[in-house]
Amino acid sequence: MIQNFADWLVYAVFGLQEGSRLGMAVNFFFYDTIKILILLFLISVLMGIINAYFPIDRVRNYLTKHKMFGLQYFLAALLGAVTPFCSCSSVPLFIGFVKGGIPMGVTLTFLISSPLLSEIAIAMFLGTFGLKVTIIYVVSGLILSMIGGIILERFHLERLLNPWVLELQKKSLAETKKWESEKISFWKRLPNIVLGSWKIVRSVLLYVIIGIGLGAAMHGFVPDGFFESVLSSDKWYSVPLAVIVAVPVYANAAGIVPIVEVFVQKGISIGTAIAFMMAVIGLSFPEAMLLKTVMTWKLIGIFFGVTALLIIISGWLFNWLM
Repeated sequence: MIQNFADWLVYAVFGLQEGSRLGMAVNFFFYDTIKILILLFLISVLMGIINAYFPIDRVRNYLTKHKMFGLQYFLAALLGAVTPFCSCSSVPLFIGFVKGGIPMGVTLTFLISSPLLSEIAIAMFLGTFGLKVTIIYVVSGLILSMIGGIILERFHLERLLNPWVLELQKKSLAETKKWESEKISFWKRLPNIVLGSWKIVRSVLLYVIIGIGLGAAMHGFVPDGFFESVLSSDKWYSVPLAVIVAVPVYANAAGIVPIVEVFVQKGISIGTAIAFMMAVIGLSFPEAMLLKTVMTWKLIGIFFGVTALLIIISGWLFNWLM
């Protein structure tokens, strides 16, 4: 139905020629924009409901007080996936986790998962690549985050936090705020959840439009074979090269997923394209500068190095599975 509307709008209303480069680019833009915004809103509402009934503070307190025998890594990765934060806005939560005494490996699991598996990325993946690829992406992202956290925990990295963060952890009060259970019905909460979901969509709308616009331009005007010549899908080094190329780029999921879709359409293997996306979202110079407020450069280097290695392995596995 959305495709029919886009065809009618572009070819009947705008009068662009079907099959022309401009026509294909504009059609791609309207189709993807409508489809992605609808899915983004619906999944944001679902994530809002989850967040309303499983608050972050409650999860934090539970992870602090109970031995989970490894399950804490899965919960941290899952929490990162359902929280609507990019890598930049997840840093305050990172500080809160450290202050609460949560092990560094669990905290870093959340820090890896939060930008990679946001509800925005999942919604756009579902609309762009379908259910099968989305499930593989979510599962691989969770496993990637958990393995990264477990590996980083072995390095005992607490000593590499900036001194003021360690001081904050020491001065943390023994008692924490208890969650006040409010007897509010689901239907009374729903309007606020919907409003919050709309705010999320509105906050990323510019990124969506810019990302889809760039994707549409590449879809319509980039010659066939261009991306294959840069990131050839039959070369073993295509995935590491994609990760290296992605580091200087800075974008969130809303801006990069449409570009990844075009990469795949232009012949780049899906594992290479997804590795590029993960590196753009999870590893970037702006993120490194922000993390410098809470980490030493040595810790940032270790964090980026382990995450980059796991993204490369994930890309290779994705190419092999698909």
